[in-house]
Amino acid sequence: MNNESQIHVQEGVVDVHHDGNGHDHHHKQSFVSKYIFSMDHKTIAKQFLITGIIWAIIGGLFSVLFRLQLGFPDETFPILETFFGKWAKGGRIAPEFYYALITMHGTILVFFVLTAGLSGTFANLLIPLQVGARDMASPFMNMLSYWFFFLASVVMMSSLFVSTGPASGGWTMYPPLSALGQANLGSRVGTDLWITAMALFVVSSLLGGLNYVATILNMRTKGMSMTRMPLTIWGLFFTAILGILSFPVLLSGFILLLFDRNLGTSFYLSDIYTAGQALPNEGGSPILYEHLFWFLGHPEVYIIILPAMGMVSEIMSVNSRKPIFGYMAMVGSLFAICVLAFLVWAHHMFVSGMNPFMGSVFVLLTLLIAIPSAIKVFNWITTIWRGNIRFTPAMLFSIGFVSMFISGGLTGIWLGNSTIDIHIHDTYFVIAHFHIVMGVSAFFGMFAGVYHWFPKMFGRYLNNTLAYIHFWVTLIGAYLIFWPMHYMGLAGVPRRYLDFSAWKSFNQFGSLNHMISIVTIIVFAVNLMFVFNFFYSMFKGRKVRTLNPWGSASLEWTTPINPGHGNWPGEIPEVHRWPYDYSKDGREYIPQTEPISANESKH
Repeated sequence: MNNESQIHVQEGVVDVHHDGNGHDHHHKQSFVSKYIFSMDHKTIAKQFLITGIIWAIIGGLFSVLFRLQLGFPDETFPILETFFGKWAKGGRIAPEFYYALITMHGTILVFFVLTAGLSGTFANLLIPLQVGARDMASPFMNMLSYWFFFLASVVMMSSLFVSTGPASGGWTMYPPLSALGQANLGSRVGTDLWITAMALFVVSSLLGGLNYVATILNMRTKGMSMTRMPLTIWGLFFTAILGILSFPVLLSGFILLLFDRNLGTSFYLSDIYTAGQALPNEGGSPILYEHLFWFLGHPEVYIIILPAMGMVSEIMSVNSRKPIFGYMAMVGSLFAICVLAFLVWAHHMFVSGMNPFMGSVFVLLTLLIAIPSAIKVFNWITTIWRGNIRFTPAMLFSIGFVSMFISGGLTGIWLGNSTIDIHIHDTYFVIAHFHIVMGVSAFFGMFAGVYHWFPKMFGRYLNNTLAYIHFWVTLIGAYLIFWPMHYMGLAGVPRRYLDFSAWKSFNQFGSLNHMISIVTIIVFAVNLMFVFNFFYSMFKGRKVRTLNPWGSASLEWTTPINPGHGNWPGEIPEVHRWPYDYSKDGREYIPQTEPISANESKH
């Protein structure tokens, strides 16, 4: 038994059903302990993924509902009244319900799908497998992380069914709308439930993040130095650090918001009149909330995108049969993004009355973040340049990710410049920018990860034909939906409006909105097809017959096809090299576990 295995046993990390060598002691686990309250990181990853998929269907459905309103403002849909009653009287979405839909759509997809669903799935699945550990540093904390997320999901879901409706103050929940129960129906119990769910979500993220960092720093197998880790692990490592440092600030902002709502404090409220009555609140500032929210809100976009960047780097190298270009530059750019992410939050607040000099400082820091991002793009393109590319579904989604990241990132240069941002802030230009660079890009990274590691998760393959349809329709559809929104934003079309048909200057975009809504419905349908592919293939997909179906050099493919709790049946393998030795010395790939020979060429 190697030292690492002994440490795992001494610290009680190995599940009671295994000894230090990963051998099963044959006492039967019940269904509940194996699949529900499991402490096996691979099962917890599946729990995060399946919960994330359910939330993605709900969040996506909400976008289809409000696109029906935007694309067909004069039409009525009686079926909506059947399902939503008073919220869609006469088959038309009520204004309050429209705001609730866009609020819940943003909250669900940003936090519950692209944060918990993406990081929770792939950090849990890949960290122990790729660094060579039996499990996480604390399997119990790992289990708690999922169940706090599940509890947050239950509370958020319950807010959809209260009589006054779910929260409707936008996914950012700015006061005073979110701080005053009398402001509108959605600001009542729905908002309290929203804040409670988000507080539980933050606890889940912190439990997970601390565990990921501890595992990566302390539990790497023999020979696995930090510079031999796959870029996936680097991406997840920096993601966890971002979350640990920024989520507590968001939680403090939410606690103060609860105080203002229920205890009569004035952290965010001052000089407010409702229905002609002056409220007693004095001395607060809604701008304080903006600072607390965006101090998490901007690192949050990197919490979403860094795991996708790491996975895309890995998948591109494997499927180009080439070493990743500029490994240390990739790690350095991840670190630079991680640092700069904390220094740019006020670029969301250029129109909040900020001192113009302060604005110029944030403009500089915001534009600086383009440098590490450009390094990554250059290295991805150089990795696939003249490679022996295999266009697997995972590879296509990775290339799609880079395409989206470039086109969405370039519009960030516009918005990062305060003089331009002041004019296009709160227009459709902002929606186009962040949906492409953060939303669609991150989904492409997530899809790439699911297609690539599905065989490791379930021992089966996803259906390739459905996967290719999924990719092409989603790629073309995403550009058709979001690219025209840039032009609408430049024309001044404001976001979050229910109906533009009364404005002469905006109703020229009626047919464009019509087209966007139709494409949204098509893309949603194709992604439901992916969900079918996922669940069907989990049980009926083609079985994996080889240990290493993609010919990958990293450690996770040295485990059995269906690894048990403990991952390796014998000793944990020792690592001798970096994970990107492809097309070297006449060999297609050299696994990390193979010692370096005396006459081997240097990479």
